[in-house]
Amino acid sequence: MTTALDHPLVEAAHRLADDVLAPAAEEHDREGVTPEAVAAVKASGVLGVNAPAEYGGWAAPAVVGREIAEILAGACCSTFFVQAQHHTPVRLLATGGEEAEAARARLLRPLSEGTQLAGIAFSHLRAYPRLPVRATRVAGGWRFDGRVPWYTGWGLNDVLLLGGATEDGEVVFAFAEAREQPGLSPTEPLRLAALTGSRTVGLVLDGLVLPDDAVAVRTPHERWATDDRPKNTNTNPAVFGVARAALALLDAGGDDEARETAASLRTRLDAARRDAYALVDEVPPAERLDDRLAVKMRAYALLRAATTAALSAGGGRAFGLSSPAQRLAREGLFLVVQGQTDEVRTAHLRALRSRECGT
Repeated sequence: MTTALDHPLVEAAHRLADDVLAPAAEEHDREGVTPEAVAAVKASGVLGVNAPAEYGGWAAPAVVGREIAEILAGACCSTFFVQAQHHTPVRLLATGGEEAEAARARLLRPLSEGTQLAGIAFSHLRAYPRLPVRATRVAGGWRFDGRVPWYTGWGLNDVLLLGGATEDGEVVFAFAEAREQPGLSPTEPLRLAALTGSRTVGLVLDGLVLPDDAVAVRTPHERWATDDRPKNTNTNPAVFGVARAALALLDAGGDDEARETAASLRTRLDAARRDAYALVDEVPPAERLDDRLAVKMRAYALLRAATTAALSAGGGRAFGLSSPAQRLAREGLFLVVQGQTDEVRTAHLRALRSRECGT
């Protein structure tokens, strides 16, 4: 029986992780993901994992995409995070309606084949009815004004998917070239406690005009938010990837106590992973949100335990910037807040103060 582990893209992801990403992970963490690493990601084929076959993608099952995400995140979370942005624009173009036809014809093939890398700039839409980025109808297109607080992959991405909201509650997604241009300029790179290497900036929008043929989606904010909400209640596969990498460090330490700890945590991590993915695969997206949040909190607790164990086993040397243990611990903290909504934040804080907070 063929499984996700046998898929050629999973094999390609392992080669990419082992040969390119893991050896450079500490350098990427300190100095930034390199164009050479992005070129290797493009060449590997993983950018097309969920893309339609008729546009040059693989149309692989979701389980394959999750496995690849875990592999890449465990090898170098900064590079993983840069490429992770790419898959949303691909899905949006592949499933978009007639308004996306021009952008689809121009962009979906290079994005599916991996010759271009896309970024995203729309998490601020979750702040609605505040309008961090305002979209205004103009002749032949849309004008965007405001500030994107968080954009990953600046200088590495070829295109970006920008989201804005109108005064009357419509959200507009449109593609732009990922470069400084009239109406669009980046801030200085954000100095982050983790994943500074992801080349994350803010974007200042001052009259950026994008034509109608750059539009991918126009929809009421309420409809977009209804579709968006369940996504953030699910556990990010990167959580399992980083936790697994930390447990591998424990196994490699040559210490019986460390290996026993790794075995115990791995059993519980595997159980949480099964539960999390069963909810994604077997339950409609808008159902059992409390269960999704509960298993997400279990996964967070196990991630924290695994990375702390790797630090503890490594002792003082684990705090050197050349040590994977300290990097994985910081990456784990980043994943706790990445994509966090008010709902997720509330669930996490309640879990932390609960007697059941332990793993």
